Amino acid sequence: MAHGAVAVWQMAPTIGDLDANLRRLADTARTARDRGATILVAPELCLTGYDIGPLDDASTAPDLVDAVAAIAADTGIALVMGLALREEQETWNASVIVDRCGRVRAIYRKTHLFGDLDRSRFSPGPGTIPPVDLDGIRVGTVICYDIEFPEPARLAALAGAHVLAVPTANMTPWTFINEHVIPVRAFENQLYVAYANHIGTEGETTYVGHSVIAAPDGTTVRADALSEDLLIVPIDPADIDHRRARVAPYLSDRRPALYHALSEEDR
Repeated sequence: MAHGAVAVWQMAPTIGDLDANLRRLADTARTARDRGATILVAPELCLTGYDIGPLDDASTAPDLVDAVAAIAADTGIALVMGLALREEQETWNASVIVDRCGRVRAIYRKTHLFGDLDRSRFSPGPGTIPPVDLDGIRVGTVICYDIEFPEPARLAALAGAHVLAVPTANMTPWTFINEHVIPVRAFENQLYVAYANHIGTEGETTYVGHSVIAAPDGTTVRADALSEDLLIVPIDPADIDHRRARVAPYLSDRRPALYHALSEEDR
């Protein structure tokens, strides 16, 4: 029996208006809650936009995390969403996990930076984070380009994640990622991948939309390329645990002793 449901919000932020984007996040959180979702995943840098050039102090302020936490507490739904975060001398492309009571449970900092759009503005994150238990559903997170590497998703699965939330800003011509890589990540790790993308155009970047929630059996619920949308899928942790043990035991059938070369530095 499902413990809850994960929602993915496909959207285009209002550029230059943090307050408007926070209001839209709150409105969408209420809608997702009313439709039965217990967790809402929003895109990468969804409060600012992604391809918008340098980010000012207001767009990277730590109090934005507090504003997101207040929305979670007010609406009663857990949030996983992307924002820019300034801490001391570093600026991160971050994903924050907030529970339905408004408690900030984790902040992940993107580890695999994508081209100049990331590297010109952000520092690379120090590493993955363990999944967070949100009312019986263990949720991990990575950001966009991270999911295109198999290792972060595998680490989340080995740590017991039922859902891997992926705020993203995937752009043309990389629709292949949405259509093929995301379902494979879900199947090979026997978890749900909730991949929340932008739509529209910013600067020289056109986003592909096609947000997707991929299930452990490889089936998907998808958005189109152009429309704002809210996808919702129920999550049954017991079924995931059963599948990992009895149906597709990739995690237990691994032979880690053979994989030492994967952890060695290139020579």
